[in-house]
Parts: sequence; structure tokens; C-alpha cells
Amino acid sequence: MLKMHRSERMVMLTKILSDSPGKVFTLGYFSEMFGVAKSTISEDIDILESTFRNFELGFIKTIPGASGGVIFIPSLGTEKTKDLLNFLCRELEKKERILPGGYLYMLDIIYNPEIVSNIGRIFAGEFFSRDVDYVVTVETKGIPLAFITAKYMNAPLVIVRHYSEATDGASVNINYVSGYSKKVQTMVLSIKALKRNSRLLFIDDFMKGGGTAKGIVELAKEFDCEVAGIGVLIKTAEPEKKLVDDYFSILTLDNVNEADATVKISPSERFNY
Repeated sequence: MLKMHRSERMVMLTKILSDSPGKVFTLGYFSEMFGVAKSTISEDIDILESTFRNFELGFIKTIPGASGGVIFIPSLGTEKTKDLLNFLCRELEKKERILPGGYLYMLDIIYNPEIVSNIGRIFAGEFFSRDVDYVVTVETKGIPLAFITAKYMNAPLVIVRHYSEATDGASVNINYVSGYSKKVQTMVLSIKALKRNSRLLFIDDFMKGGGTAKGIVELAKEFDCEVAGIGVLIKTAEPEKKLVDDYFSILTLDNVNEADATVKISPSERFNY
């Protein structure tokens, strides 16, 4: 490879690290790629680490030891998070989004690549330290959120379905009770989908009573796995007591009044700026 100036190397390093979040690159890898000493690469990484931190672009972490290297951890800065949450609240409070039964139309939001990418950065920043092996969701609306979160976590995505298909092969089926409607529903997952003793991150778009999240916890036990984190875009204020205790939500839906055509939604307590 042609010898590069430092400015050119910095551009390449930024591109490589940001394109592969959660992946560890050794200094030797970059040293060989750019034809410079490891000490030079280390100086480049120090500059990038400071720049990313100062401009809240995420975190570049150096891992010591023979098997160590450098890794990029995505996150969304405080101001960008505040702007995103305010935008989401304004959008979701529009009366035309109200659906029968007190639900909100939000497919345009969770299928918007730019919005979902930023939401994924929030989830990744929250859960990256939990050493997750898989990101798990239940079909279908949670898939975009879980997919981008899996990318930022450098973890495979696993989708739990409500019905088995021939292409799944042998599968595990469990019944669970919806925390709000109390309806009995089914979760199905191929026995080949998860390795035993793995750590899972469950991502979903919406939580009312927490029945789906509780079902995932029970399904994980069938694979000798642990749910290391639960993240949802929106939780409802009521019922206040969910079927799971340890979860992280971005927004809280306080009220949907169909008669008055009003919606009250706000950032969750975690984002009390």
C-alpha cells in the first residue's frame, strides 16, 4: 500500500472503525495495512479517541494485552439524544397517529433508517458493556430496531416468531401470557438459533405490561441462556408495575385520549436533562 500522510491514515482509521462497531482490531493489523510502526498507530488512535469523545461521536477504546487492540463503541451524544427525543415526542403526539384501542401509528418512524440508526446508537451505548452474544426480538415491528442495534453491538440478530415454519427445523415452543390483555400467545425459536449459555439483549418497540419481555426471559431459560438486558423504544406509564423489573425505555407513553384526540408522551426518567 502507498505510504500515507497522517491525515489520510486518520480518515481511513475512522472509516474502518465506524464501519465495524464492536469489532476489535489489533494495532498490528493497522500497522501492516498502513506500513507504519505500531507506536505511530497508537498515536493516531489517541488523537481519534480524544476527537470522538470531545464531539460525542462514540467511544474508541484501547484494549491492553496480547489479544487486545482497539474497538469503536457507538453512542449518541447528549445534545443529539435530546434533539431526537424531542422530535419523537412531537411526532408521536400528533392526533392523526391515534389508532383504535389507544395505540399509536409509528411504522413510519421505526422504518426510517436515519431515526432507527440513532435509536440503535442509544441502545448500543446503554448495553455495550453487558457483553451480549445475541440481540433478540419478536416479529415484526421490533425488527428494524433490533437489527441496527445488533449491528452496533457486533452481535447476531435472532428473531422469535409466533408460528413455526418448516425451514426452522426442530424448534422450542412456549406459551406466555400478555401482561396487559392476559391473552395466551406462543413463541417459537429454532433450537439452532442460540448457543447454550449465551447472553441475550431483548429489543422491542413497545411495552405495556411486559408480557413479551417476560416470555423472552422464559424462552431463554429453555436454551440455558440469560437475558442480560431489555430495551424498548416506548413503555406505557400504566400499568406502572411490569412483569419484568430490569428494563430500559427511551420514551414513556403517559396517555392516549381517543375522545379528545390527544396524546401525552415524554422522554423516560433516564433522560431527565
